[in-house]
Amino acid sequence: MVAFLTTPEEPMDTQEDRLRKHLLVFACGFMNFAVVLWLAIYWLMGLHFSTNVPLGYQLVSVTSLVYYLWTKRFEVFRFIQLSLFLFTPFVMQWSIGSAVTASGVMLWALLAPISALVVSGWRDSIPWFVAYIVMTVISGFFDFYLATGGNAGVPMKTIGLFFALNFAAMSSIIYFLVRYFVLEMDKIKMQLDLQHQLLAEEQKKSERVLLNVLPSSIAQRLKDHQGAIADGHADVTVMFADLVNFTQLTESLSPEQMVSLLNTIFSGFDGLSEKHGVEKIKTIGDAYMVVGGLNHEGTDYTRDIADLALEMRQYVNTHPELARFKLGIHIGIATGPVVAGVIGTKRFIYDLWGDTVNIASRLTDEAVRDVIQVDRTTYNRIRHDYAFEPPATIFVKGKGEMVMYRLNGYASQEASTTV
Repeated sequence: MVAFLTTPEEPMDTQEDRLRKHLLVFACGFMNFAVVLWLAIYWLMGLHFSTNVPLGYQLVSVTSLVYYLWTKRFEVFRFIQLSLFLFTPFVMQWSIGSAVTASGVMLWALLAPISALVVSGWRDSIPWFVAYIVMTVISGFFDFYLATGGNAGVPMKTIGLFFALNFAAMSSIIYFLVRYFVLEMDKIKMQLDLQHQLLAEEQKKSERVLLNVLPSSIAQRLKDHQGAIADGHADVTVMFADLVNFTQLTESLSPEQMVSLLNTIFSGFDGLSEKHGVEKIKTIGDAYMVVGGLNHEGTDYTRDIADLALEMRQYVNTHPELARFKLGIHIGIATGPVVAGVIGTKRFIYDLWGDTVNIASRLTDEAVRDVIQVDRTTYNRIRHDYAFEPPATIFVKGKGEMVMYRLNGYASQEASTTV
């Protein structure tokens, strides 16, 4: 039992490897105990046989066990033990007489292929099983042609008793060996299932984090181990929203208050973006960038962005926790082609590039408090459903003069106000 509990293990051993080593040490200890018990019963019944074979078995078995505990060479230990399991019972039987006078002691040799099956695998167990069958056939041949017919002085009732003992003991060893193997494999399976469950939960957490950083389609492409992600989109609607007076406000706030305030604002914006089915791209300081039309699932993404802009303005002006700070917002919207992709390998971001992005950003810069400014393309798409001020001209770096429109609200609201 001590040897079983202190079975040497290699750092790279799997749970199955450790289980196989434990099983063979267990079988080794059980067989040595069984040999002593078997001899003791014979001697108590007054039947004296040569002890050379069992004592030789024990000497070699214990020596191989000590060798294994010292060197950790499991393959050598396994070969010696399986060889002892296989050959010793047959040698013992031949020293007594025949299969009958030895009470079928050769049955103990079945432990060799069974042990090989559980400690080495089914492929490695085949040679041991074949050897067991060959030894059994040879033993039967000698019993049939060479046996004298005597019973070596052993009474038939004693022979019958030891037949029962040998069958019972061998069956018990095989049963408990296989039972222990099955129970331990069940434990390993439960541990693997638990690890798989924990891994699945961690994977879900990682996926949630990834989806919070990237659009779902881009996150899936990254998970599929694709290369560089870069896409051209012929038509999207880009919006920038920037807070007014926030920089001055931060001078009177503690870091905790400032972060808490931004979290309240941008969390509200996130909820509104999700409501309208558009993609948040990033926040830059107190600026918020969002785009519609990346997933091509909706055909009215320009209207979705306009609705979002109006609701974001209302959110900042009416939210009870923000009203006391007298914050405002100004927004710029532009529609056109962009290039989108993931940049970086550490703390990577998904970003957009192109004139459409630059125009939306410049429209935001040119807007005053609570003003939403859009370019001509955006205006032409939604002008029938929303109320706009007359066009104005601004200068855009790299583009020159361009016409922009101020979005005031919904056309129906404007009409009702006029009436």
